[in-house]
Amino acid sequence: MLLSMVIVFTGNGKGKTTAVLGQMIRVVGQDRNAIMFQFIKGPWISGEDKFLKKFPTLKGRFEIVKGGKGFVGIWGDKLPFEVHKKAAEKTLELAKKAIRSSAWDLVVLDEVNVAVSLKLIGAKNVLDALDGLPMHKFVILTGRNAPKSFIGRADLATEMREIKHPYEMGELALKGVEF
Repeated sequence: MLLSMVIVFTGNGKGKTTAVLGQMIRVVGQDRNAIMFQFIKGPWISGEDKFLKKFPTLKGRFEIVKGGKGFVGIWGDKLPFEVHKKAAEKTLELAKKAIRSSAWDLVVLDEVNVAVSLKLIGAKNVLDALDGLPMHKFVILTGRNAPKSFIGRADLATEMREIKHPYEMGELALKGVEF
């Protein structure tokens, strides 16, 4: 019986963060605590942010930490690479503390795979954070292009594969579906 677990959600299809949010709800429903560290997503307000504002009693039980500065090098990003890199490094340090803390049962590193593929942080640094994973601790790593080393370390890995998406027809991200 696994008493701690590393999970990877990867692939080019939609649903990685959505699946994690469902997992977080499940954990909180079982009287445990969940925190998500977002490595890439920027300061804009998402549906999950609005949800948490409506339920302030979840503070300390279900939290999202926006560590990223936005998408790197796309969609009008004008920030220097070093700003993104420092933000990712700081977010990883915060995530490491949460992994070691008894306050959190589930720790999510959202878009960490992307942060690694963009060379904002190293895969080894992420794996080091998972070494000696405390008992009854669950960690989920999300994002496209999961390094093989993450898949190898995972107890459970799922790939979301895009089959069809409105973006192919020129539709932008849809409120309530993608954010």
